[in-house]
Order: sequence, then C-alpha cells, then structure tokens
Amino acid sequence: MNSSLLQLLVLAGIAIFLVLKLRSVLGTRDGFEKPVTPREVTAAKPRTNFEVIEGGPDRDIIDHATEGSSAAKALGAMKLAERSFNVEEFLKGARGAYEMILMSFERGELDRIRPFLSDEIEESFGEAIANRQREGLVVEANFVGLRELTLTEADYDRETRTAEITVRFLGELTHVVRNKSGEIVEGSATEIKRQRDVWTFARRMGVDDPNWQLVATGD
Repeated sequence: MNSSLLQLLVLAGIAIFLVLKLRSVLGTRDGFEKPVTPREVTAAKPRTNFEVIEGGPDRDIIDHATEGSSAAKALGAMKLAERSFNVEEFLKGARGAYEMILMSFERGELDRIRPFLSDEIEESFGEAIANRQREGLVVEANFVGLRELTLTEADYDRETRTAEITVRFLGELTHVVRNKSGEIVEGSATEIKRQRDVWTFARRMGVDDPNWQLVATGD
C-alpha cells in the first residue's frame, strides 16, 4: 500500500471520529433537546399574576361608588338580592327617566308618568300642575341634554328588600311660562336653562316589576 493511500485512510478515520464526537456533544447540550409537544408547553407554563380573583372589586360598582363605602356595600347587596341588577344599566335607565318625568311634569302630562312615581311624589306633582292651571299658566319646555349624571347615595334594606339609589342630574332645557294672554312671564324661548336635581329612586329587589319609582326630589 503506497503512502498516499495510507494518509487518505488515516484522514478518513480522523474525520469519522470527529463527526461521531461532535454528534455526541451536540446531543447533550441544553437547547437542542427534542421538540416540546404542545401538551408539554401547557403543563410547563407558569401561572400568571393577572388572574381574576373571585370576590375581587366589581368594576360595575366601584366605577360609580368609592370602594368600601356604604353606597358600594349597598349596591353589592342589591346584586346579591337580584343577580340581573347592573349599576351601569340602572343609570342609563335613570337618564331616560329623568327626561321623561321632567318633561311630562313641565307639560302637565301626569298620566304618562304615574307608574314611575311614588304616591307622595304623584300628589306633589299633581298639586303643582293644578296650581299652574288655576292661575292660567302654560309651560313650554324642551329638553336639550344632560350635562351631569352622578350616583351620590345608595341604601338597601335587607328585611324589606327595598333598594334606594340617589342620583344628581344637571339638565339643560328651554323653559317658558306664559300667562292667559300668551305673554311670557318667566324664562326664554331661546335661552338654555340649566336645572340641577337630586332624585331618589326606589324598588323592591327580586320582584317581577322592573320599574323604579321616584320617591324623593331635591336640588
């Protein structure tokens, strides 16, 4: 065997040895293990620190009442008494009720809003409307919009299951009062009037009737 062939065989042997050695090393280095299956990824995934904890703050409540306040606790009790109760939805309803009740009162249309008034408020509104009619006064009013709606108080009586929520409104409307001759004695047809009201609505939770009634007014 000549020297050239012998050198070739030696080099080939060295090359085979290096390949086997390299494969052995790569097979033991971290990061080159067999691909992890999806199941293994799921099992190894660490728990996140952002999981929702049962019994944590209710955004529907604390967006409208200070956490831990008497109002927040009352709203929480209302939710326990009636699972479908939602503060945000209540306030949307209160917005619509404010416009409807206010405009019906201004125009003397008491029958339209009677189901939404307590007996005391109905009597008070009825007397005010009757007094205007006796004096021959006519009110012309148009609702422009609502600049403010804020939940200020909430209370819940567990014995009677009666809920009360107080809301502050700041409405904008045009308001004109005319006498028997049609002359304007109060207000302006072109000037927007801002009216602040604090109304309390009440309802027994868990009953079939979904309507809240206006039980108190203030400013």
